[in-house]
Amino acid sequence: MMETALEFEDGRRILQSFQLPLSIGRDEASGLRLRGWRVARHHARLMAREGEVWVEDFGALAGTEVNGRRVALYGPLRVNDEVVIGPCLLRVLGLPGTLSAPGTAVEPPGEAAAGLGPPASGAVAAPASLADTERPESAVMEAATPSAEGLALRRRLHGRLIEALQLRRRDIGLMSDEALRAEASKVLLSLIAEDEAPPRGQDREALARDLLDEAVGLGPLEGLLADPEVTEIMVNRHDEIFVEIRGRLRRHPRAFSSEQAVLGVIERIVAPLGRRIDDSSPMVDARLRDGSRVNAVIAPIALRGASLTIRKFPARRLGMADLLAVGALDEPIAVFLQACVRHKKNLIVSGGTGSGKTSLLNILSNAIPDGERVVTIEDAAELRLNHRHLVSLEARPANLEGRGRVEIRDLVRNALRMRPDRIVVGECRGGEAFDMLAAMNTGHEGSLTTLHANSPRDALGRLETMILMAGMELPLAAVREHVASSIDVIVQLLRTPDGRRMVGSVAEVTGMEGGRIQTQELFRGQAGPPAVYSGCGLLPDCFAREPHVVEAGLFSRRTVCEAPHADAFGTAS
Repeated sequence: MMETALEFEDGRRILQSFQLPLSIGRDEASGLRLRGWRVARHHARLMAREGEVWVEDFGALAGTEVNGRRVALYGPLRVNDEVVIGPCLLRVLGLPGTLSAPGTAVEPPGEAAAGLGPPASGAVAAPASLADTERPESAVMEAATPSAEGLALRRRLHGRLIEALQLRRRDIGLMSDEALRAEASKVLLSLIAEDEAPPRGQDREALARDLLDEAVGLGPLEGLLADPEVTEIMVNRHDEIFVEIRGRLRRHPRAFSSEQAVLGVIERIVAPLGRRIDDSSPMVDARLRDGSRVNAVIAPIALRGASLTIRKFPARRLGMADLLAVGALDEPIAVFLQACVRHKKNLIVSGGTGSGKTSLLNILSNAIPDGERVVTIEDAAELRLNHRHLVSLEARPANLEGRGRVEIRDLVRNALRMRPDRIVVGECRGGEAFDMLAAMNTGHEGSLTTLHANSPRDALGRLETMILMAGMELPLAAVREHVASSIDVIVQLLRTPDGRRMVGSVAEVTGMEGGRIQTQELFRGQAGPPAVYSGCGLLPDCFAREPHVVEAGLFSRRTVCEAPHADAFGTAS
């Protein structure tokens, strides 16, 4: 008997003994049956030769690897050798005989060593290990992975459905979603009836539903978008999808049928927005109808296939109470930030990617008085301000002729002519920072914006850099004076190792001294669990003339937040 440990890409690990010779493949008669598009029906075998164990590859397309090297014939195997076939890594734990000489390999002719490639579905007909006892936190994670036969059938039917409907030639913008889906359903049912029966374990209704979603919807993303626990969807390539649930990344078992299916979904997302993606413009930012942010990248810059990233936004409008409930901040910080917005203090929300900057900006906007006119400016519309006097502007890329581009900086300058009381810029990335700070410093106090930085001090440095990017030939001292006189408060957000989002620091800009912008930290957050928030005991200078606005006791309190692991910044519940 040969003792092995089977390790799969989904994290499962199974200890199993096999009698030699051992056939490996997708065929039901295989001694070790694996599923996945990288596994051939008769893929490889383990055999005994004069008391030694050898592995032989039968010429499968994805090949067989031993210790990271693709082989056609390898032996003898030794303890701790690793044999990779499709989604399975077979680690040798025990052999029938004692092996001393190192193994030698015969490489397949005309082929270079290949890597593992993208993760794919994989399952072996064996009892689940302890790693399988943990149930996924999202219901959609329990979806079954289609077999290779199922993927082939889906790919074939999808191509025939597209051809029958001639979706590429049809102006689907003139048809409602219901009408298009109904027409596609009729065609698809007839195609399924003409085709062979679906593979074992897959019913016709599920097959039809998946194909309809892929042809006229968003394919396997439909269920993920409907799942309230999924906050971000990442399609690395057509057969590799990851999701973020409660701040942690997980592999999703479903996949698109082909690369063309992903490209079709991307086109259906960006076309209604008047944006395009092709070889000449292989990157695009867009949004879904619910406001979710979309970024897509295709060849030639996406080397492994079309990539799609969707940042979902909550199904309901969040409030400060939601952040307090999950310990993203404490009561003193919430009171102070709301007071800053009500009393027109210029505020910057800083943080890394996915730290919750846009969500916090939405929540802080609830403190803007109703009688004020608010103009929001974004590259791709994401803000959903709950305000009755609101004007939303969105930048626009160039058209096919390279004309018509409208940048954020143009919108900021135009907003100054729209009689705004507040200007909210979704994110400062370049030269618009100068115009934004100019607006803050010339009668539009109380404006809000976000930027990427790791600390309040880094945020100031980035502002200086972005102003210099605007092409203004100003001395650095003048730039720093401009920043120091415009910004009042910087809120720093962070993501903890366990995926939580929280306020890490609240700092006030107090002016210039010795040619350097001076700041003082008012509140500090320390990741837990539990999260601890403490006031630094310093009263803010920005309220020196309004001491009645905030109580002095807010800045010396210490709060311990033992909230359950939840994520108000990203949850869609």
